[in-house]
Amino acid sequence: MMMKRMPFTRPTEHYDERMLPIDRQICQLLQQRKEISEGNPGYPPFAYIDQWAAETGLYEDFLKMIFGAIRSDEYFKPMVEPAGFIKHVPVLVSQEHEGYFFTLTSVRQYANASVVTLHVDGDVTIPESSTDISNFALDMGEPYDCRMDRGVSCSGNATYNYVVSPPLPDKLSGFEFVFREEIGSPFGGEPTGKEVRFRIEE
Repeated sequence: MMMKRMPFTRPTEHYDERMLPIDRQICQLLQQRKEISEGNPGYPPFAYIDQWAAETGLYEDFLKMIFGAIRSDEYFKPMVEPAGFIKHVPVLVSQEHEGYFFTLTSVRQYANASVVTLHVDGDVTIPESSTDISNFALDMGEPYDCRMDRGVSCSGNATYNYVVSPPLPDKLSGFEFVFREEIGSPFGGEPTGKEVRFRIEE
């Protein structure tokens, strides 16, 4: 499962310049909305969307799609592409959590970022663990930006790679890696409240 975005291609050369002040205002309102919500706007109840559709004549499904895109705007933040490989830093810390065995295996160091690898093992003899494993978002706190780069899962096992920028230091003692389970899309999924923490000791 690749998490890289394809470059966006302008769908048409046509633009009605009369739309310019309206489009600028839309952008300003989106920024105001983001500031007021502190980056966590949630999603309007469908009853509100139904009402707005009736008031404006816009299609309900169109408005639902618009608010879904606004909710996941962090997904569109420019991504750091790891470049200039330096070394592997072995970690190899594990813990069992709710029937799964989580292993933080290693950190690959690059000149401009680090790549963290998480492996998850489930018991394939247990039916509920043989299905696809949920997505896990990595959080390391400020100043680190963490993005899932790719993930592969099969028969209750999964491996995830996360790009972390700026790069982590080679000495990871004292750092805490927090993996939070999400359901739905890997881009703006809903947290389940479950999390797995690895604190690196000496």
